[in-house]
Amino acid sequence: MDNKETRIELRREYPDPIEDVWSALTESDRTARWIGTWTGETGIGNTIMLSMTAEEGSEPAPAVIRECDPPKRLAMDLHNTGEPIWQVELTLTPHGDGTVLDFVHRMPRPDWDTSDIAKGWHFYLDRLGAALAGEPVPAWETYTPPTLEA
Repeated sequence: MDNKETRIELRREYPDPIEDVWSALTESDRTARWIGTWTGETGIGNTIMLSMTAEEGSEPAPAVIRECDPPKRLAMDLHNTGEPIWQVELTLTPHGDGTVLDFVHRMPRPDWDTSDIAKGWHFYLDRLGAALAGEPVPAWETYTPPTLEA
């Protein structure tokens, strides 16, 4: 039996200091600019309610914080109605004056087609970069991920 884990791994470099990128990943007023708002009590083992504002008609969904090591690492279990739990991990590393973000999404089932999910994460990480730069964030309807550009 093949137990190989299916994962999406993305890396982004931002010119911003690690503390600023961490803040954009963890403070609700800043996450609202690129992925959505959240409510609840932070801390390992706690559940927050995430409202993904870039997705029309999205209902708030629970996210359980598995790891939180400011400003270096955040791991959460995202609960989507009718789907297995999505495990996501964000690791930040200083790089010169900027920050490298390593993003991992461990797929709940190895047989899932990851192409649309990967496009979604590219979209959100590009929106994070735009939000950090103070630029307009891309809209889904006109978005082309960097790996799909000609």
